Amino acid sequence: MIPILFENSEVVLVDKPAEMLSVPSRFADDPRPILGRVLEEQLGRRLWPVHRLDFEVSGLMAFALSAGAHKKLNGAFERREVHKTYVALAPAVNEQPKGVLFEWRSQILRGKKRSYESEQGQEAITHAEWRREGISAPAGFVNLREWWLTPLTGKPHQLRFEMFKQGLPIVGDELYGSDIPWNIEGIALRAVRVEWPHALASELKLPPVSEVAGFEFTEL
Repeated sequence: MIPILFENSEVVLVDKPAEMLSVPSRFADDPRPILGRVLEEQLGRRLWPVHRLDFEVSGLMAFALSAGAHKKLNGAFERREVHKTYVALAPAVNEQPKGVLFEWRSQILRGKKRSYESEQGQEAITHAEWRREGISAPAGFVNLREWWLTPLTGKPHQLRFEMFKQGLPIVGDELYGSDIPWNIEGIALRAVRVEWPHALASELKLPPVSEVAGFEFTEL
């Protein structure tokens, strides 16, 4: 069963498991489970996806329950009025100060499997800060930092690429250079918070801020 975080007549918010597609892939014979279809069977009704999370990523996702709600939510995402926050775990390997907000900018181009930096790419902007240092059981006794990431743009693999570029590959993300195993499904990247624009939240009767817990983490 997919965990339901919130549901009304217009919107359902769920906790997406890792190792599940948000929407169907380009390939009809792709055997991987699709969250939207699983959720439609679970709820017994049609859903409209309004955003995506990578296959390997877990956390908060929204689906519209009507065409009207879909149009309103899509518009808010396209106008960048919706603010999403992710938690990522990465090795504590550099000297970035704790609690300082960094702004990372890159020109990202999506390749066949991963994203790259290229003059032909699109600008990606990410705000990032690390808040805690410690360990997380799925990664073993490795000194990690808990990063809070807010993408101001929505480019493919944006957060995964930016962490790699900063020398901070996300735990378990072998595609972007991690050599630390993550002994549960997916990678150590999780969508934990969505802030909705006030007018939209009021119209669709959404909580202004939607949240879900991050990863198990013991601060040292």
